[in-house]
Amino acid sequence: MTVRRNPDGEDRGEQIQAVEREAARQRILAQAQAQAQAQAEAQAQAEAQAQAEAQAEADRVPVEETTRAVPDRRWRRGQQ
Repeated sequence: MTVRRNPDGEDRGEQIQAVEREAARQRILAQAQAQAQAQAEAQAQAEAQAQAEAQAEADRVPVEETTRAVPDRRWRRGQQ
């Protein structure tokens, strides 16, 4: 049986395997990049949420500093 070789001395099967290995390597790299991007986006979202929560806490008025609603008795007099 004759093995077909290209000018570089590789047979056709070796060429196909090399192409398949490179394609698999590219898929793995793309997947790793997508995961890294997703992690970075999740981290940025978590930081934004934490910052929003900290700002909300800073803006909150403690209950001790608020006034209690007192009914206006003058309004009741007019109703009688």
